[in-house]
Amino acid sequence: MRKIIVMLALVLANFVVEAQVKTPQSSPLAKVEQVVGLTNVQLEYSRPSAKGRTVYGDLVPFGKMWRTGANGNTTISFSDDVKVAGKELKKGKYALFTTPKADSWDVIFYTDTNNWGLPEKWDDTKVALKVTLKPETSNKSVESFTISLNNLTSDAGVVEISWERTSVAIPFTVPSEEMAMKSIEKTLAGPTAADYFSSAQYFYQTNKDMNKALTWVNNAISNSPKDRDVPFWYLRLKSLIQAKLGDKKGAIATAKESLALSVKAGNADYEKMNKDSIAEWSK
Repeated sequence: MRKIIVMLALVLANFVVEAQVKTPQSSPLAKVEQVVGLTNVQLEYSRPSAKGRTVYGDLVPFGKMWRTGANGNTTISFSDDVKVAGKELKKGKYALFTTPKADSWDVIFYTDTNNWGLPEKWDDTKVALKVTLKPETSNKSVESFTISLNNLTSDAGVVEISWERTSVAIPFTVPSEEMAMKSIEKTLAGPTAADYFSSAQYFYQTNKDMNKALTWVNNAISNSPKDRDVPFWYLRLKSLIQAKLGDKKGAIATAKESLALSVKAGNADYEKMNKDSIAEWSK
């Protein structure tokens, strides 16, 4: 009897899983991703519809904070520091809250994005930025709540909130010029010491052209900061490349340099590896 009950329970459980009803969401989720200049901007929000109702001043009361959409938090993220309406906003992900009024809107970027609607307890320390903007009235009515990214240039854009006959434009700028100049300067300055080291290490590990590997590791050493010791791991790699090229005398001399610096740095692993290699190459 007990086995029959257990089997019946399993059958009913499977039926419940199989019989889950799927219906359209009344406020479907929307995701927007856009590269503005060199900055990635992402929006995620739910889209309620007016359905013949008066939205602002009724469904969304004037003077009260609003979740700015439906369901969970409407979020926006920036991959770089930006300016919103001329004010600094650090890169990151924010919940977007608003306080609509007839003649102005307060727009708040809030660091806690894990709320269902408004936070149960408001925390002013989590307000990353607050700006006040003027809404505009349109002749065309927007049925479904919409947030879009418009008026894009290489260094700016607009987050536009539209619903019913009201729209609010949130202008922002991105640091494209600053980022581009840094990239140009870095590229024109040539490879860094770390770039040369990585290239030499790859050639050594994959047994490619050891002469190229030696040239690159020498470049890594010569391009190292002059106000500090040459990294002992650079010298260690050079000694291994020299040994593979058959220059054991040179490898021993380089390994001794690496040994002295690894002892100075207190790195026991490299100290042992250098000692072992010097002993092997001295035979």
